Amino acid sequence: MPPYAAREAAAGNPEGPGYAGLATFCGRPWLESEAELLARRPDVAVVGAPFDIATTHRPGARFGPRALRAAAYDPGTYHLDLGIEIFEWLDVVDAGDAHCPHGLTEASHANIRAKVHEVARAGIFPLVLGGDHSITWPAATAVAEAVGWGEVGLLHFDAHADTADIIDGNLASHGTPMRRLIESGAVRGRNFVQVGLRGYWPPPDVFAWMRDNGLRWHLMHEVWDRGSRAVIADAIAEAVDGCKALYLSVDIDVLDPGFAPGTGTPEPGGMNPADLLRAVRQIALDTPLVAADIVEVSPPFDHAETTVNSAHRVAMEVFAALAHRRRTAAGGMPDLPGTAP
Repeated sequence: MPPYAAREAAAGNPEGPGYAGLATFCGRPWLESEAELLARRPDVAVVGAPFDIATTHRPGARFGPRALRAAAYDPGTYHLDLGIEIFEWLDVVDAGDAHCPHGLTEASHANIRAKVHEVARAGIFPLVLGGDHSITWPAATAVAEAVGWGEVGLLHFDAHADTADIIDGNLASHGTPMRRLIESGAVRGRNFVQVGLRGYWPPPDVFAWMRDNGLRWHLMHEVWDRGSRAVIADAIAEAVDGCKALYLSVDIDVLDPGFAPGTGTPEPGGMNPADLLRAVRQIALDTPLVAADIVEVSPPFDHAETTVNSAHRVAMEVFAALAHRRRTAAGGMPDLPGTAP
């Protein structure tokens, strides 16, 4: 029997539509306190980071965590490609939100860092829901503190590099978090890899800093030219070379805004959801992934929950891949219609 099948059956969780009942992520148990997490010790804890005052253009990502819990279409929990009932093999809980008081960047970032660190230091995989992309600075820092300073690679999907030094006098903008992580030493430049960059920013001096610090990037033009599978294979090899763990950061604006209109800084010409979801799955299958975030989902600008659903499925692909790895370690095989990846 899968390790969590009996537990969930005994709990008597009601079967029902995603729009009914309390809005926890995928209807998972709500364990907000550190004591509850330590008592249960789940495999994954979903953490909300409802913060967006570091946004340069359209705000609204503070509503992302709630929308991903409450507004996503409930797709079921059986992953067809991998042939696995996800939550029978992976124990996932919703750990609530970090407190993000309005107008207070330093306090909000400190609370995000503390909340994620509670999860990561217990050996639990944090799946962080933003919020604007500035939340990756405290979240990835917390993971590096738990796993090893400078021992965590970072694979970053985004239309924008987010490696500016300062924007409008703000060192903690959503356009600067990756530079802060590199400068602090939490992530080494050689293990920082970006996929999907396109458009008209940043300028050459920012790319010069990135080159000088060993960062690597794969522009959207390369994805179009070579295909996503080849690019992702290279990005994985680069990100994990010489480090023991990986952090995945997905800015939903890596998708073309035709697929993801609900974001703060939409840039035409991006990835499609089919390629992004399969890339995320491959990363979670093939790397020592220990944490992930999904950011820049801005529900006020969404249409028909299009962006919310794509972001929600990013999380589901991570869960499915982690569940498959647990099943494989236990000697299990995919059920119909799944196949081994």
